[in-house]
Amino acid sequence: NNRTLQHRDFATYSTAIEHHSPRHWLNNNTNMMLSATRHLARGAATKMQRLIGAAPSHFQRGRWMSSYPSHEVVGMPSLSPTMESGTIASWTLGEGDSFGPGDVLCSVETDKATVDFEAQDDGVVAKILADAGPDEIQCGHPIMITVEDEDDVGAFKDYKIEEAITAEASPAPPAAAAEAAAVQSSSPAPTPPPAAPTAAAALSSSPSSSSGRVIASPLAHLLAKEMSHDLSQISGTGPGGRIIAADVREFIPSAAATAAATTGETAAAAAPGVTLAPPQPGDGFTDYPISQSSKEVAARLAQSKRNVPHYYLTVDICMDGVLAMNSKLAPSLGEDASLGTYEFMIKAAAASMKAVPAANASWMDTVVRVYDSVDVNVVVGSGDDLYTPILRNCGDKGLRSISDDLKSAMSSYDNDEVTSDFASMGTMTIMNLGMFGVKSCAPIIREPQAIALAVGALENRIVPGDGDELYKSSVMMTATLSCDHRVVDGAVGAQWLSAFKSHLEDPTTLLL
Repeated sequence: NNRTLQHRDFATYSTAIEHHSPRHWLNNNTNMMLSATRHLARGAATKMQRLIGAAPSHFQRGRWMSSYPSHEVVGMPSLSPTMESGTIASWTLGEGDSFGPGDVLCSVETDKATVDFEAQDDGVVAKILADAGPDEIQCGHPIMITVEDEDDVGAFKDYKIEEAITAEASPAPPAAAAEAAAVQSSSPAPTPPPAAPTAAAALSSSPSSSSGRVIASPLAHLLAKEMSHDLSQISGTGPGGRIIAADVREFIPSAAATAAATTGETAAAAAPGVTLAPPQPGDGFTDYPISQSSKEVAARLAQSKRNVPHYYLTVDICMDGVLAMNSKLAPSLGEDASLGTYEFMIKAAAASMKAVPAANASWMDTVVRVYDSVDVNVVVGSGDDLYTPILRNCGDKGLRSISDDLKSAMSSYDNDEVTSDFASMGTMTIMNLGMFGVKSCAPIIREPQAIALAVGALENRIVPGDGDELYKSSVMMTATLSCDHRVVDGAVGAQWLSAFKSHLEDPTTLLL
């Protein structure tokens, strides 16, 4: 306890007794006790880390055997569950500046937003190890050094990042050695050994933007892999030429690149599939391995659910008109062609986009982008075979063309001939769960889309009749629309769902 309480705390205590009123003495004494409590907590946490080994965090306490004063190595923070790396947009504090709980240390840019990195305790910035700029920094990589006493800042003037990496990579001493180091802390600390060559070599050999490394956000990497784009061919519009997700979505590959990608897809299709490990039985349970594609789908859906402010609208739709028109059109289609209610739903969704174009949009952080074409993703399959093939330009196509595109996609799925269209992102997604007898479902929006539609099973219901008929039996369907409130507010979502209902209850409007 005597080591923990600093000399300045006792001075504050004595001054308060001699020169201040009882009220002021009480305030100062309270501050002194809070400061002492913080020092005690820090000392206990540091000792516990050396004895049992603490879980890694963004603040790594400097070792007692170091020649430097007690300090903390602060790593790049992980500001979201999916963040793996980020860039420092700007430093709020400089070397030698003091900070307290809640003070902003720097601004960290992720693939979605710029977030303030706030301090959790008192301290002083001793050394900044990572400059602000477009270069990505992995989470946990050292970005600065902090100390408790402003007088210790000068000791870190020539501190190198290699020393922070070496100290972090060095194994923790055994408990006995840690206790011995604590006992001998009053003796002069030995000179630390030079940094390990392997760590320094690894740091110097890491690729940089000047050496040809592609600088892109994590979401851009994911979209490029999903859309089979080569990031080295995409020009970045982010800070310092950084490739962001919007650049990947807008990228149009050249003919040569498209041919190479097609060749690669063909070779991949011809290669044998990756075989998962067999299920592992346990005591009352069984663990089933997850494929890489399922992990990616799960990660994207989880990210969309976290980032997108969902709200839901539901409506019941009379499908008698659709069934009647389908029966009239069937003879004119020929024996090899047929229409289903799904094609009417896709066409009605595209027509609703034409009526309410504000829903055919995406949130782009700084702008809302409204699209001219209505491209619809339809959900097919399940589990590891879950895909969302795209039906392009549905707003300008008739029911027959939409039916042909849908059957082509289903044929490719049944024959295991998955193409790049199965990974392309449209402007909305439709999920039909009627085949499973499900009445309604609230779907997850797939970023960067602003809406997702789920339709349920067609079922006979007793509804109010028309004219003299008190009640009648009609074929009804429930449709649920999920909306991104950043793009589509409640009024716009209601207008879209109302237009969708009107088109299906009077399908002749789909022929205009």
